[in-house]
Amino acid sequence: MTSEQPLPQEPTLTIAQVVERTGLSHDTLRYYEKAGLIQRVGRTTGNQRRYEAADLAWLEFLIRLRETGMSIADMQRFAALRARGDATVPDRLAMLREHRADLADRIRALRRNAASLDDKIDHYERLLDQPGSDELS
Repeated sequence: MTSEQPLPQEPTLTIAQVVERTGLSHDTLRYYEKAGLIQRVGRTTGNQRRYEAADLAWLEFLIRLRETGMSIADMQRFAALRARGDATVPDRLAMLREHRADLADRIRALRRNAASLDDKIDHYERLLDQPGSDELS
């Protein structure tokens, strides 16, 4: 006779552990929850937040979206679509493709700007290398 053993539960993380792993502040995590960017996080009987691995993976993706310039409003829209399930995959894909295209445009602009700065740095370094040069423009 075999008895059914409960499946081992995946360990959860405290808010302090999530802060340490993500670099987000306690306040940012609470804001993300209030803003609807993350689903309500599980709680202990003492009402302490407990994050699961899936919560952490989602937070890390939100960080990538934010660091690549997605607005909070668009992140909220994306999170709301995600919460509605697989039927919204085409809409989420479209959002990510549009965001990726915007990011590619910004990267190209940053590269142009970096090249311009490099040119100006080279110009000033050449001026400094020329003895008796009084004009630094």
